[in-house]
Amino acid sequence: MNDPSLVAKAFRVVAVAEALSWTGLLIGMFFKWVLATTEVGVQVMGPVHGALFVAYVLVTLWTARLFRWDLRTTVIGLLASIPPLTTIWFERRAGATGRLDPARSRPVVG
Repeated sequence: MNDPSLVAKAFRVVAVAEALSWTGLLIGMFFKWVLATTEVGVQVMGPVHGALFVAYVLVTLWTARLFRWDLRTTVIGLLASIPPLTTIWFERRAGATGRLDPARSRPVVG
């Protein structure tokens, strides 16, 4: 997938999905630990969030390479996966600062 517009769209979708899964996991943890009612939220959202976390890291690295992000931007993008909902902030910031502009992209070989 070397099409810059598709990579940018994939990055946006995965960033939002990762944030939403974080929210779901936090809600599940609230029910498990604070209300002490059920573990279902954690059992369901834990693996979902884990998969989306890994997907976000991989898509961020691919996007950084294709769009020629500098090391600082790439590291901030990766660190955004740690605090809840920060991937949405980073995705919006990357878009607003032109870091997802197809004109910045380069062909990626191998």
